[in-house]
Amino acid sequence: MTQSGTIRAGIGGWTFPPWEGTFYPSDLPKKQQLHYASRHLKTIEINGTYYRGQTPQTFAKWAADAPDGFVFAVKGNRFVTNKKVLGEAGESMQKFWDTGVHELGDRLGPIVWQFAPTKKFDPEDFEAFLKLLPASSGGVALRHVLEVRHASFGVPEFVALAREYGAAICYAHHHDYPEIADVTADFVYARLQKGEDGIPTAYAPEDLDGWAGRARSWAAGGQPDDLPLADPATRPDDTPRDVFVYFIHEGKVRAPQAAQALQQRVDGA
Repeated sequence: MTQSGTIRAGIGGWTFPPWEGTFYPSDLPKKQQLHYASRHLKTIEINGTYYRGQTPQTFAKWAADAPDGFVFAVKGNRFVTNKKVLGEAGESMQKFWDTGVHELGDRLGPIVWQFAPTKKFDPEDFEAFLKLLPASSGGVALRHVLEVRHASFGVPEFVALAREYGAAICYAHHHDYPEIADVTADFVYARLQKGEDGIPTAYAPEDLDGWAGRARSWAAGGQPDDLPLADPATRPDDTPRDVFVYFIHEGKVRAPQAAQALQQRVDGA
């Protein structure tokens, strides 16, 4: 049996002008940026899908541009998660699947459902939303991530619901949003959002050492003991898990270097 899951470190998106000449070679054409990024990182979170629909042809093109073993995380559309009544999001969700996300094929990683900071935890309505999440789309298996940003979600009842439906709670290292590090799925998803542009790797080397250790703990089936839990009385099954870690938001200019530095640590390079 595999003793550890796969750890992938990455960034949000691949188009960002300050990366030209810092991450990308200064003479690299924009149309080659995904090709370059996907060969220097192991994963990218696509954020554009949150704001607007794509097409099957676009997803297929992105998949073709990325190498074997590379994985995209895809953010679900805002018209789904911004519903006042989440249980009524079925039609909007179907429109999202109809854009052809499944065309990413084996390069499709987790689907991230990001909720507004004002969205409070309503157990009944949130379970209605979880019931809408399909196990597959277009024959491709799906993994779902819940990125909640209101303190009311920091309760055992939310953790229990996420675990019941096999959805991962996004662990957010953020200045304002709640940190919920409970493991609830067969993979772990983390967004590290306290980076600084003044640090060459966004996070200081000693901090990256710490995150590498936590990532290895998650991958081996553990749950780091130095991160906040909403339900400390319940432990996840001790089984290996794939781990996705993204450097995003603050420190974005140096996010690619942060992801590469973390990947080197967990890969033992």
